[in-house]
Amino acid sequence: MNIVVLRRKKGCSGLVTLCQKKLAALVVGFFVVVPAVLVFAGYQLGVAHMQANPDDLTVAVQAELDSQRLALSEVTHKAEDNLNALALRLGKLQAHVIRLDALGTRLTHMANLDKGEFDFESPPAQGGPEVTQGSQIQVPDFVSALNGLSAQLDDRSKQLDVLETMLMTRNLEAEVMPTGRPVSRGWLSSYFGLRTDPFSGRRVHHAGVDFAGKLGSDVVAVAAGVVQFSGRKSGYGNLVEINHGKGYVTRYGHNLKNLVEVGQTVKKGEVISKMGTTGRSTGPHVHFEVLVNGRKVNPKKYIHASAKH
Repeated sequence: MNIVVLRRKKGCSGLVTLCQKKLAALVVGFFVVVPAVLVFAGYQLGVAHMQANPDDLTVAVQAELDSQRLALSEVTHKAEDNLNALALRLGKLQAHVIRLDALGTRLTHMANLDKGEFDFESPPAQGGPEVTQGSQIQVPDFVSALNGLSAQLDDRSKQLDVLETMLMTRNLEAEVMPTGRPVSRGWLSSYFGLRTDPFSGRRVHHAGVDFAGKLGSDVVAVAAGVVQFSGRKSGYGNLVEINHGKGYVTRYGHNLKNLVEVGQTVKKGEVISKMGTTGRSTGPHVHFEVLVNGRKVNPKKYIHASAKH
């Protein structure tokens, strides 16, 4: 295909014939070369402008740096806030664990458990075959596990508090319940009930039991309580009377010397007097009585009950 172009030069007419190859070169030059030249010229103008105005380049770079610093600061503050929150949770969990360790140690002691079996000062033994497969814990899973552990610790703490209260109540009842012998050394010399009076020879009721022994030997409290009488009393000589609560009272008579005073708190097994023969007595011994709600009862079952505790 040929294209005819008429041109006028210096008042003369001319004829130019464009073949297909010339037409293609003209199109390429118009649509490719011209835009490339324009882009290159724009780039050169921009570079020339930047070189002519270096402050504009500095301002642009500084603005980008400031934007990056701001974004980094926000991310850093957010990470610090999350870390502080986790540190606070960790501190609370550590406080829970310390309290549970102390509580567990007390319970072990109160329940007379083997320390080797329940050692709260060492981590629990763990083990098992190696597992090669697994995945790293993700942050949401970690937070969820932390919340679950906190809830478990709260629950265990409440349960151990109840157990401690029960053990303390049991131990307290064991402490105030009269059990055992009122002497560390000696023998049973007279029983509760009807007997022949050593002074009159008549059959009379003996309201307690007698433990004979060496003059001046120890007389001990058979339960914890408060001394409500300490002094001389007709027939008893030097007498100590202890109130153990829940209606229980014990008496220790014929003492050589009383070692406690009214209002004094005594523990189970504490020495309260020295064995003597004061009052209506034929020799060194302690007259032991147990009263329940003001009524004198046979001390025998309380004396032998010590074997069960």
